[in-house]
Amino acid sequence: MKDALKTAIENACTTLGVTPVEFAVEHPADLTHGDYATNVAMVCAKTLGKNPRQVAEEFVTLLTGKIEHVVGIEIAGPGFINFRLDRNFFSQKIAAITALEGAWGMNDSLAGKKILVEYTDANPFKELHVGHLFTNTVGEAVARLFKMSGATVKCLSYQGDVGLHVAHALWGMRELGMVEPGSFTARDLGRAYAHGATAYKNEDPRAVLEIREINKKVYERSDAEINALYDAGRAVSLAYFEAVYEVIDTKFDAYFFESETGPLGKELVLGHPDIFPESDGAHIFNGEAHGLHTRVFLNREGLPTYEAKELALAQLKEDRLGIYDLSIVSTANEINEYFKVLKKAMSFIYPELAEKTEHIGHGTVRLSTGKMSSRTGDVIRAIDFIDEVADTAAAKMDEGGRSAPSDTLAREIALGAIKYATLRGNILQNSVFDKEKALSFEGDSGPYLQYTHARIASILEKAKEAGIVASIVVHPAEPYALEKLIYQFPEVVLQAQKERAPHHIVVFLTELAGAFNTFYAHEKIVDTTDEYAPYKLALSEAVKITLKNGLWALGIKAPEKM
Repeated sequence: MKDALKTAIENACTTLGVTPVEFAVEHPADLTHGDYATNVAMVCAKTLGKNPRQVAEEFVTLLTGKIEHVVGIEIAGPGFINFRLDRNFFSQKIAAITALEGAWGMNDSLAGKKILVEYTDANPFKELHVGHLFTNTVGEAVARLFKMSGATVKCLSYQGDVGLHVAHALWGMRELGMVEPGSFTARDLGRAYAHGATAYKNEDPRAVLEIREINKKVYERSDAEINALYDAGRAVSLAYFEAVYEVIDTKFDAYFFESETGPLGKELVLGHPDIFPESDGAHIFNGEAHGLHTRVFLNREGLPTYEAKELALAQLKEDRLGIYDLSIVSTANEINEYFKVLKKAMSFIYPELAEKTEHIGHGTVRLSTGKMSSRTGDVIRAIDFIDEVADTAAAKMDEGGRSAPSDTLAREIALGAIKYATLRGNILQNSVFDKEKALSFEGDSGPYLQYTHARIASILEKAKEAGIVASIVVHPAEPYALEKLIYQFPEVVLQAQKERAPHHIVVFLTELAGAFNTFYAHEKIVDTTDEYAPYKLALSEAVKITLKNGLWALGIKAPEKM
């Protein structure tokens, strides 16, 4: 509908001789004023040298009777034009939603495009903590928004399986006696890493020397004992990551590792001395010459830094996955400035790849205890955090008179709470996770949306038992307020994708759930004596489909029972 309005308005602009022009078509804050509104008259007034209301009258004359389903066009305020839709539009939309089911809300704006989305980027030899959980939530939602816009999406994770952090862990493993394959877990690796990192930070002379030696040996694969310890630890880490990804409903299509990009990055840096000149034994990129800051790409020991590896990664993605249209890299915003330098350096080596690489530097989600550090071991592990929230959710449901959920359902509710809280605001801003608020069943939370979905599932089941069949044939003369909201879902999905802003979907779903619960409080849906019961049932089913599809876009499960 929005596209039809835009097209009609653009045609009217052409008739008036004021093209091209940028104007908005939006929903009024108060839907009693109409279903859509545009500011086109005010935008064109200056060009035409006329009063905005006079221009608005000209648009009304040109548009009246020209747009299907529009039954009223009115001028408001200084020159806004409001459009009212006919009753059939809303009932037909309900029928379309139930027919489309899983495809409802999708669009084809990116059809034929191949998009890579890199996120999470967990490093072997460290444990996945809540920071990884939050960054995974953002990346997963962004990837799903692209999928809902018709793109072919490949989800990637880039993992640091070489580097000083690995040397810290290997040194710690030897010190703690963790040298036999099969004798240690991912949690043990986290403990070993913290032990080595602490010794290195405290400048223990022996630890510093040995860790640096281990680091070189890992890169060179020159020590059989270190290689065996490294291979065993890496395998344990990667298997552990997969177990966590299954719990949080993430599936990566491809993995890339720093052990692959390191040699390629070093070759690139040494092969372009004009771009990466030598400086005090290292090779740098002079970012200051481009209004940025200077960074080291190859250190004094001849080892490639994260920057050099990332430079090689761009080409490695295309080599392995084929030509793509866009490569999204989603990380915490603490590397925003670094990534600007990286993209500038990349523009000299791979200009085409730099052009289609986009960095999303999202904010961090903090807990009341503050920022975590895997280096010191003061971390809240992702699985422990999920289980803690799940236990609290189960206790709240039990206290509230609801049946205690299964372990699987409790985890789904916990993840719904965590993901909703992560995505409810602008992802570029930092936020704080409040467990009690996140687990509320009263609104503005993931569990509230999940519970509304489950409530509708229960209503549909009762209607089936009563023999009521959903239908749009007989409906009230005026659309329900709920109908004036639900059809906006595809527009919200498209906006969220274009702006890389999942919170638009969060806000919409919360408003939709609230509108449904108000509807449910005032209307008896399962009533065999009510001629509108089949229509109310169709509307309820449409809301259930919309909630499920919207929750999927956020990476949240939609339980049938709660």
